[in-house]
Amino acid sequence: MNVWTDVLPWAVAAAAIVVAVMFVALRGFAWRRVSRQGPGVRSYQPELLEALYNDSPIFFAVVDRQGRFLDVNRDPTSLLGYTEREMAGKPFLHIVDEAHQALTEEVFRRTLKGERCSHDIRVLHKGGHGVDLQIHTAPLVRRGRTVGIVVFVQDISERKRSMDRIHYMAYYDDMTGLPNRRWFTNHLQERLEENAGQNRQLCVVYMDVDRLKLVNASFGRDFGDMLLMLVAERLTRQFRLPGQLARMEGDEFAAVFDDFVHPNEAVKRVEQLLRLFEEPFELNGIPIQLTVSVGAVTGGSAGGDAVALLRMAETAMQRVKENGKNDYLFYSSDLERADVNNLKLHHELKRGLQNGEFVLYFQPQIHLGNGRIAGLEALVRWNHPERGLISPGEFVGAAEESGFIVGLGDWVLEEACRQNKAWQDAGLPPVPVSVNLSLRQFMQRNLVGKIADTLARTGLDPAYLDLEITESMTMDVERAVQILRELKELGVTISIDDFGTGYSSFHHLKTFPIGRIKIDRRFLSDVGRNPDDAAIAAAIIMMGHSLNLRVTAEGVENEEQVRFLRQHRCDEIQGYYASPPLPASRIPELLRRHA
Repeated sequence: MNVWTDVLPWAVAAAAIVVAVMFVALRGFAWRRVSRQGPGVRSYQPELLEALYNDSPIFFAVVDRQGRFLDVNRDPTSLLGYTEREMAGKPFLHIVDEAHQALTEEVFRRTLKGERCSHDIRVLHKGGHGVDLQIHTAPLVRRGRTVGIVVFVQDISERKRSMDRIHYMAYYDDMTGLPNRRWFTNHLQERLEENAGQNRQLCVVYMDVDRLKLVNASFGRDFGDMLLMLVAERLTRQFRLPGQLARMEGDEFAAVFDDFVHPNEAVKRVEQLLRLFEEPFELNGIPIQLTVSVGAVTGGSAGGDAVALLRMAETAMQRVKENGKNDYLFYSSDLERADVNNLKLHHELKRGLQNGEFVLYFQPQIHLGNGRIAGLEALVRWNHPERGLISPGEFVGAAEESGFIVGLGDWVLEEACRQNKAWQDAGLPPVPVSVNLSLRQFMQRNLVGKIADTLARTGLDPAYLDLEITESMTMDVERAVQILRELKELGVTISIDDFGTGYSSFHHLKTFPIGRIKIDRRFLSDVGRNPDDAAIAAAIIMMGHSLNLRVTAEGVENEEQVRFLRQHRCDEIQGYYASPPLPASRIPELLRRHA
């Protein structure tokens, strides 16, 4: 795809507005100049107006005060299917889609009162199909009286289709056609707010198809994908209303229902889900017996939080998987508190930070154009006294849950800045270091002050600190924009990590003061064989560049992925293909060779 396919419609629309304004303004300008300079100049006015009328690249029509066509500046057949003769004297509303007629009437009323208006409407082509138009209206004034309306028209059908596709990619799962996590979370929040104060309960269900990875390993990824579509189809029988069912990611689904009064009814509904999987799935003549692990939570009172409910349901589901799968569990307040292992882990995390057990590793981000190091991402590791080096996947969840992530995040930020300044002081080529911010860190009121103090304390130039946030942190758009702008004012750069899997809207993305997006690794893991993943990755790269953002691909592990990324002009790569995460002691040599 070409960036111009997105940019051009906006440019044309802007040109339409300019031409419209110029037409009305020049008409008045011409009359004013005539009045000042005498009849000698009047002679060019008819030609000027005729040129604007006949040669304008913008289609426009003149309608009377009753909204009837008086004239058009060019043959409308290609746009609307009607000839000039067929349109003459007919009401403009005659061609407007019924759903947009009230809006069009309101626009005309305001224009007759002297306003200039701009709105998107849909009209009906003579052939019966809809045509999306952007109309700009201006009053036609004669001797101080509005005698009609000039309607400037821009065909935006292609742009509308492009936006609809982008919206679909943002809110729906291409494989199953179901809503995705972003859409479901928003919808669930709306349901909670609707139920607030009505004493209505709803049940949120989080499901994971058991052992689907084994199916993929045995029969191939394509087989597993087709099987997953059969699962989605069967689940749809249980959740038939729009918005009840969503594919969250991979082999995980979520659902919500509120057609129950007593909690026992919710239990029965969840048990029905498990019975849906009693019958084997048959694909290519092969019977496949699948089971599902289900976590559920009931809630719906005032102050309900969709993200929190989903997390609770997912926590319950994880407990089911830990206990043998193929079962269900309702979340209770003591579910996590009863987990002795987690409590022990929370204690060990705190002790580990006090004892200096945590260390930073750094993974380079390589510029695809010249092969140089574009930056380093700081990745925390836990050097446990008994278990050895532990990756963050084993302890970050517990750290988030306990709130310890804030203290750990502060340490990572301080240590990364200190280490980067030490490398620079040693004369090594300077490169930015990226630090991940957790959701809890991002929500702190004193976040900006903390980062400013850290930079001042370590002496690191803010230009060499890159803060990585996730899409989930931007759900509250207004607050996110405020925080990000304040961080930007410090001089640091900001990246959105794991892009394509979270909550950020394409519409809102352009308002965030960010410099880079990082493509989530799951879109690249099978990019050579999965056209959907390839299309999404390519679209993200194109969209990032259209917004003047750098694009970094994460989890790059093989030459096939690199060829794809080069083909689509991705800026940077990060992953084991270039280098695994390295201890700080090995970075100086890397910087001398490649920075």
